Amino acid sequence: MVFKLIAIYSGLIATIWIFIGVTVASRFYAGYDHSKQFCSELGASGSPTEKLSPIINNYPLGFLFCFFGWYLVQLSNVSILVGISGWLVIIHGIGTWVAGYFPMDADPFTKNPTFNFRVHSWAGFCMLLSLVIAPVLIAISPTSEIIPLYFRLLSIVSVIATIYFLFAMAKAVKKQSNPGTYQRISYGIQLMWLSIFSLILLCSKI
Repeated sequence: MVFKLIAIYSGLIATIWIFIGVTVASRFYAGYDHSKQFCSELGASGSPTEKLSPIINNYPLGFLFCFFGWYLVQLSNVSILVGISGWLVIIHGIGTWVAGYFPMDADPFTKNPTFNFRVHSWAGFCMLLSLVIAPVLIAISPTSEIIPLYFRLLSIVSVIATIYFLFAMAKAVKKQSNPGTYQRISYGIQLMWLSIFSLILLCSKI
């Protein structure tokens, strides 16, 4: 019972953890700019926090995502879409591990990315896609005690908002202006969706 309770909380814990983890890691990176730099630049090759960032961010976060995804997968008497969403959250966790193990290049705008950067980018893409598809599946899943109607509607809103800020980030990347801000907002929306899902599951158990 306690094991499953922790699993339910892990979706919420992940959101709090990444906020604290990125803040702490940035303290050891002189001149780091949250608005102009990506979160992954904390673990980029040659950065002052190349080793620190994956240890306090990617690896524990990957575990939390996988743990929450496992809880969704093992739920019984729910729509199969909820189980598929759980597998997508697990994919997000695995992608988080891979992105931490294979660092991006120091120059995020390089024309000739290294092998590590290419793997990192694909892992990031899988992470992004997994938490775009999962809310869509929840949105079209049947209304139930675990998936109330308001959360289905909120899932649709979160996907639209995520995509909007992704396009804003893409524009900022082209201008090389402040992509870090839009990345944080976009990913923050996805994590807030996960946190709310975590709380809804918790309330359904009380």
